[in-house]
Amino acid sequence: MVKPRKPCPATTNWLSFLRNQINRSWAIDFVTVITLGFQALYVFLVFDHARREVLHFAIISNPAMEWVIQQLREATSFGCQPRYLFRDNDGIYGHGVSAFLLSCDMLEVRTAYQSPWQNPYIERFIGTLRRELLDHVIVLNQDHLERPLKEFIEDHYHPTRPHQGLRGETPVPQGPPGVGELISVPVVGGLHHGCCRAAA
Repeated sequence: MVKPRKPCPATTNWLSFLRNQINRSWAIDFVTVITLGFQALYVFLVFDHARREVLHFAIISNPAMEWVIQQLREATSFGCQPRYLFRDNDGIYGHGVSAFLLSCDMLEVRTAYQSPWQNPYIERFIGTLRRELLDHVIVLNQDHLERPLKEFIEDHYHPTRPHQGLRGETPVPQGPPGVGELISVPVVGGLHHGCCRAAA
């Protein structure tokens, strides 16, 4: 094979792009949960790369493109939106999601087929969600799934779970440590525990 005389200019690889745009990018994805009655529920997640924070989630049994667009409207209300939105090639998104993102001045970044490593932050959260919640809960129905999922995100993952990528901080920054005795507070029915200071 003949080598070109002039080498091609260096381009930014995927990992470098992801790191460079981390403060301006979100990701979306679905998590499938099977209930006790073998019904498939789909959890739609909107995830902020910068703070590893779940910005929005919703559960449905039969997702459609119009429903996904409505969830994106709710997640990007009050002018809060990213420059880049990472997503996979799920057929649920259809052509409408791309058109919606374009109309909102958001650039769509689609990962390659069967390449979850290209969307690592939300995939890591999904793995954490499965290991620390879904593997320990038998889901009865949609209402039953929503309660522990909301409690896991708002009472455990955001305020108390530190992240190595955030230098040991939590997704929702906490105030300076106070004084007083530490008290263990059970969350998600005692599956996890958080800590708080006793009032002096």
